[in-house]
Amino acid sequence: MAETPAELVNLARIGKLAVEPGTAVEIAGLLKSGRERLKDALNAELALSSRFDLAYNAAHAFSLAALRWHGYRSDNRYLVFQSLPHTLGLPAPVWRVLAKAHEVRNLAEYEGTFEADEQLLHSLIDAAEKVWQRAQALPKLPGPAIQE
Repeated sequence: MAETPAELVNLARIGKLAVEPGTAVEIAGLLKSGRERLKDALNAELALSSRFDLAYNAAHAFSLAALRWHGYRSDNRYLVFQSLPHTLGLPAPVWRVLAKAHEVRNLAEYEGTFEADEQLLHSLIDAAEKVWQRAQALPKLPGPAIQE
C-alpha cells in the first residue's frame, strides 16, 4: 500500500475518519456493486430519478472502496467524496460534481424534492466513471476477493 496521505491522517486525528483496515473482499464487493449500478444508470428506459440514484450510489461505492483501501472509514458520504483528491488523486471538479449530487440526493431523500436534470445526470455518470477508473486501478490488497 502507498504512503497514507497526510490529509487522511489529519482527518482521523480530529475524529472525522475512523482508522479501520479495509479487506480485499470488502473492496472488491464495493467495486462490483458500483459497477453494476453504474451500468444500470446508463439504461435510458429508467426514470431520471432512478438513474440518478444508481449513478450516485455507484460513485459512493467506488469512493468508499478507495477510502477503505487506504485504511479508513467514514459514515459521512460527503466526506467520502471530499477525500477523493487524497484517496485517488482526482481533481476538485470531480468531487464537486459528487458534492452537488449529494445535495440533490439529500433533498430527494429527506424532503421529497428531486431537482436534477439530464445534464447533472450525465455529469454525475462522467464523475462516477472517473472514480471507477482510478479505484479499480488500485493495487489489490492481500487476501481473497469476490469472484466475478
